Amino acid sequence: MGYRNAIGVARALAGVMLAAGLAAAAVPASAKTIIDEWSTIKAPAAPALQTVTVDPHTTALLVLDLVNPVCTAKYRPRCLATLPKVAKLLKEARAHKMLVVYSLVMANKSTADVLAPVAPLGTEPVVKSGPDKFLGTDLAQILKSHGITTVIPVGSAADGAVMYTASHAALLGYHVLLPVDGMSSHLAYTEQYVTWNMAHAPVVSLRVTLTSIDRLKF
Repeated sequence: MGYRNAIGVARALAGVMLAAGLAAAAVPASAKTIIDEWSTIKAPAAPALQTVTVDPHTTALLVLDLVNPVCTAKYRPRCLATLPKVAKLLKEARAHKMLVVYSLVMANKSTADVLAPVAPLGTEPVVKSGPDKFLGTDLAQILKSHGITTVIPVGSAADGAVMYTASHAALLGYHVLLPVDGMSSHLAYTEQYVTWNMAHAPVVSLRVTLTSIDRLKF
């Protein structure tokens, strides 16, 4: 190797070492991961809930997976606790002739498995899918055919059907009204993090309004 080439290589190596050193210096020696900080993290303040006027002509109520055995005292008692409010919202929606769409979480389930306080009429559309009710179903076509631009998802689980269906709806351009007291999971923490996620998730949060069932006005 010639003298000039050797000098060039040395300078290049020095540059690499300097860049590496600067990068290392930019990372604090005490930097921790979420695992390290888990026990010290405090929950953020609760997001504000909005009062919303619902347009029944362009809004659909999505009643998600409120069936046996998902919503039972043994498996998910928090789900049972939401039923009176969801039933109230369902009654209001029907009184204003809103579109109501049901979902079933398992292929072998039928509308007979939906809990009595929120049972379908028999004329309302039903889709069957996993957590995201848009996948493998005609939910998008149902909403489009009825001129729907806004959806209100309620049901269980908060971290399953509600979160994934609501997120998909937002990404498709729907406005999502999310009543946080109309969704449930097996833990209060789960409902909390879903609420926080829907309020802050990139893109999705721009089309989500957090509310409660008594803040939905017709």
